[in-house]
Amino acid sequence: MIKENQQTTGKLMQFLGQQAWFEPVRRKFWANPDLLMASKATLAIALLAIPFVWAGQSFMAVTLALGALAGALSETDDHPKGRIKSLALKVISFGISSLAVELLRPYPILLGVGLAISTIVFLLIGGLSERYRGVTFGALLVGIYAMLGTEISPAWYWQPILLSGGALFYGLLSLALLFLHPYRLLEEQLARGFIALSDYLNVKASLFPSDEKLQEKIRNQLAIQNVQLVGALDRIKEVLNSYGDSLKDDTPLKPYLRYFMLLQSLHERAASSHERYDLLSSDPANLELLEGIGQTLQQLAMATKQFANSLLTGVPYRHPVSLGWTVNVLNDQLAKSKTDESQPLALLVTNLTRSHRSLLNLREDLQRNLAPRLEKDERNLIQRLKDQLNWNHPRFRHAIRLSLCFLIGFTISESFEVVKGEWIILTSLFVCQPSYSETRRRLFQRILGTLSGVVSGVLIVQILPTVPGQLLLLLAAAFAFFLWLRKKYAVSVIFITIFVLSAFNLIANKGVALMLPRVIDTLIGSALAILTVRLLWPDWQHKRLPGLLANALTKNTAYFQAIVTEYAQGSTDDDLQYRIARREAHRADNALVLAWQDMQVEPRQHQQFQKQAFALTYLNHALLSYLSAFGAHRQQQVSTNQALLDLAKETLQTLQKAEPSQLAPNTEEHKHVVNLLQAIRERILSSEQGVTRQQFTLLYNIADVTAQMLELANLLPQKASGEV
Repeated sequence: MIKENQQTTGKLMQFLGQQAWFEPVRRKFWANPDLLMASKATLAIALLAIPFVWAGQSFMAVTLALGALAGALSETDDHPKGRIKSLALKVISFGISSLAVELLRPYPILLGVGLAISTIVFLLIGGLSERYRGVTFGALLVGIYAMLGTEISPAWYWQPILLSGGALFYGLLSLALLFLHPYRLLEEQLARGFIALSDYLNVKASLFPSDEKLQEKIRNQLAIQNVQLVGALDRIKEVLNSYGDSLKDDTPLKPYLRYFMLLQSLHERAASSHERYDLLSSDPANLELLEGIGQTLQQLAMATKQFANSLLTGVPYRHPVSLGWTVNVLNDQLAKSKTDESQPLALLVTNLTRSHRSLLNLREDLQRNLAPRLEKDERNLIQRLKDQLNWNHPRFRHAIRLSLCFLIGFTISESFEVVKGEWIILTSLFVCQPSYSETRRRLFQRILGTLSGVVSGVLIVQILPTVPGQLLLLLAAAFAFFLWLRKKYAVSVIFITIFVLSAFNLIANKGVALMLPRVIDTLIGSALAILTVRLLWPDWQHKRLPGLLANALTKNTAYFQAIVTEYAQGSTDDDLQYRIARREAHRADNALVLAWQDMQVEPRQHQQFQKQAFALTYLNHALLSYLSAFGAHRQQQVSTNQALLDLAKETLQTLQKAEPSQLAPNTEEHKHVVNLLQAIRERILSSEQGVTRQQFTLLYNIADVTAQMLELANLLPQKASGEV
């Protein structure tokens, strides 16, 4: 029977493949993960809702749809084996959560206390791993859905069955699709990483040429874009580890590991800086070469995006011929330029050439048998839980805040008999975030999205007043919600509001009447969320800044140490410790960038040291860029240059003696850095043109930016330097 089904499927695919329209549609569909997710979730909701609406059981239809919606929202990127475990946990937790609500609903005090305690427990369990985080978020969401539906539920057992059943149905459908294409999740995450790299390269292309003012703006944009790229790298690593833990034989995983290594090496080269490009742009002799570099970066961005599309669609990657031509012309132009000013650009041209060749020779690179190791969290679940159980842990604080937010919202709902007051709690769940700045952004997005959704939903309902029309509107809103969820949260809120309106119209034809209470509840829930975060451990960024800077200096020092070790001992194919040090440095840099970003939306009285924050963020990212360049060229060292190593080690020792946890003024160390800069400058002048001289130049830039950072850091308040 299985063989016959495969033959039938094969014949169908062969027939469709012969149709002119099929291949473009197939590629468009698979190339958009958000479209795939929206289609999958909407299909599950439609298969659940349509039969029951047709049978006149609208309550069952909507409750099953809500279960499927919660199941989709709490889905995690796991290997199929891990997805089965996750689905089992999800169904059990959804059942327990909704059953507890049904049993405790007649006892408001017990329900409120249970809601508060379970919120803390679920959030702490969610901190154990990404898998648990999805399950526990879904359990909280389903519990609130159950509170909304208790008044209209025919019996106490229906909601636990239907909500869990809807999640189970969606999970099985998603699992079936995943078994048909087991590595799809990996391909999606890798593709997102290469797309993030493409965006980074496009922004960086604007530096060539650029003036000082434009360069400062672009550097800031690059730092922000780097946050997205490093986040994508972390997610890829987690999914790779999930697959690696589930596979006995990692042979099928090796190509994806090589893709991940390729992405990391391309990122390191892309993040590299070799000189202040505004200074080079000021010389008319460099403009042609700089414009060529900018165009090469744009074409490299297109190539990486094309490779991402290849991962998603399964169409073999074809390296752009135009990129090879551009790189060759760029190298020819560099060879013709013999002025000293052109030398800082030589390393960048080399970087671009190596990136081009890495993509060009991708098939050969995949033939290697060695599977690089990945960083893993070696702590067991008990240790991870213990690490969260202290007042200074961000997740523990967030759990307490959200728990209090829920308790106050529930008390308001019960005391004042607010119509559908559970929406207050639901709003708090989505608006209340671990930091004040994140919560404030969500607050405006939620309110704006809800108001827009109410207005547009009420207007659309007039056009589709029938039951089939309401069902169609519900499905269309679900599709649009998932399509926009990862792109723009405010837009997705519009469609989930329309979904709710349609759902209540299907159940009791009261959707429009409940829209005003929904707006009021949204405002109350949003206000509770922002006040809770504002009053309880707000973690203003000016207090965290010294600690974040200290951490960034520590991580950059460790990265520099790893680079020096690579220069001294030679690079290996599986450079795990080097990659870990590099990733930690980027994470610390991202923390500084996010702190500066968050400071912009904090109350004015807490926007202290804003200029210093921007300058330090800028300098730290510059330091990391120079370190990336120094590391990216470690394989060019034909033989060990002892003078380069000695000066690099001396620069490293200066950083190690800086006591970043204190960041106290140190005149002696500052003088030492000045002398070190003079020694490196003399080596640059005495070295012949070539790789060694360029590497001395990079080392000088590293020491120079380090000196500027240490000097500026002394202007920050020292009393808060330990806060991270």
